[in-house]
Amino acid sequence: MTTGHRITIERGTEHVRVVRDGQVLAESSRPLLLRETGLPLRYYLPPEDVRTDLLTPSDTHTYCPFKGTASYWSLPGAADLVWYYPDPKPDVAEIKDHLCFYEVETVSE
Repeated sequence: MTTGHRITIERGTEHVRVVRDGQVLAESSRPLLLRETGLPLRYYLPPEDVRTDLLTPSDTHTYCPFKGTASYWSLPGAADLVWYYPDPKPDVAEIKDHLCFYEVETVSE
């Protein structure tokens, strides 16, 4: 990794919920917490905890020099709402196929 740039990943215990227009898209008690220099905390959720049946694969792909090439999923009216790394770089291999939404809420139990 570049000097001054850091990524850490840890297993979280927060209850994370993703809701859009009143519909629950994901709910997980086992997020991966990814902290990256200069970026907000991101919750990467196991695919089993995401309503992928509501999502449509997107043609969008972006490249991160630290994580690799991301693929995206969309909802009707919400393009590229969620992303994941099908083949992440070795330093972040743990996030493979976990889905990350732009906006999530943590829920106190």
